[in-house]
Amino acid sequence: MADSTDQTSEFFDWVRKMWTPEAYGLPGMAAMSATTPMPGFPGMPALFTPTADPKEIERRINELQAVENWLKMNVGFIHGVMNTDNIALSGETIDYGPCAFMDSYDPATVFSSIDRNGRYAYGQQPHIAQWNLARLAEALLPLLHDDEATAIALANNAVERFEARFKHHWLAGMRAKLGLFTKEDNDALLVKALVDWMQQAKADFTNTFAALSRAESAALSSDASYHDWHQRWQERRGRQPQSPSDVIAHMQRHNPAYIPRNHKLEEALAAATTNADLSVMHRLLAVLATPYDHAQDHPDYRAPSGAESYRTFCGT
Repeated sequence: MADSTDQTSEFFDWVRKMWTPEAYGLPGMAAMSATTPMPGFPGMPALFTPTADPKEIERRINELQAVENWLKMNVGFIHGVMNTDNIALSGETIDYGPCAFMDSYDPATVFSSIDRNGRYAYGQQPHIAQWNLARLAEALLPLLHDDEATAIALANNAVERFEARFKHHWLAGMRAKLGLFTKEDNDALLVKALVDWMQQAKADFTNTFAALSRAESAALSSDASYHDWHQRWQERRGRQPQSPSDVIAHMQRHNPAYIPRNHKLEEALAAATTNADLSVMHRLLAVLATPYDHAQDHPDYRAPSGAESYRTFCGT
């Protein structure tokens, strides 16, 4: 049986040739720009420009995992079982068996029936992504440096950079959701104040941001703390040159009006399995085909279920 280090090296060479063929004189993605999606990975930037350096490839995996987690978090998505075998080397998560979207905002939200301790809760996803990257780094130690202590230092340095990368992407995403084109030092505090209020008020994550994306956002709540936050937000928006219409349009591009609500999915599944009626699923899919279309008027698909708990299962 081949030595495990030899197997790791052989596999990693294959990965490098697949992602960075130009570094080996092979035909590949040389003409791709930094904003061109990777083949087979729609929406993912082509960060894999030519390199054969394991540390550089690790950095890119790290970056893609930060981007992917920011994308999930910004629409309230919970993977459900984000363990090491469900994160691809591309940096993307896979195998969405027990996934679901959050209704009322709570970082501790868990849906998966097997996640009894909240390991993969909504707010834990960036931490578990970093933990998974640490496991990848452990496997690559023999390839990073011949000296184990040096290899560990290189791996730790790489993995520790994930948190800052994620926070950078997360804050950029939240700025977009709040219609902020410019950057200010207190933006993170403004975001925190909003999500803290949302958690205290048990506000629906998707509907709150969708409401903020409309002109009548001041009427979202009569709560005094919300109105205090709303005033601060309006003042912050006023310190940038974009017009109110540009801000609203920008927000509506980053805040979905519709998500696959758990109870609507259950309705579609029940109709299909019990009555062989696919029309419920087709109506749901028609709404979800354009989730960022705020002109659609389907209040039944916006409303949360109101249920206190919901459980998902692997294989669903």
